[in-house]
Amino acid sequence: MEYKAIITKTKSGRYIAQCEQLPAALTQGDTEEEALENLQDAIDLILKTEEEEIA
Repeated sequence: MEYKAIITKTKSGRYIAQCEQLPAALTQGDTEEEALENLQDAIDLILKTEEEEIA
């Protein structure tokens, strides 16, 4: 499944990334690429946790 990422650059120059479909997936990074990588990790963790709770 594909998720939409919203990336915002802060005044301090860092990047905030969040997933529109999974509001709990919110992270940051020094670069846009790092923020996206962190967001992917957050999404994976949320999905794994939900899967474990269902089982």
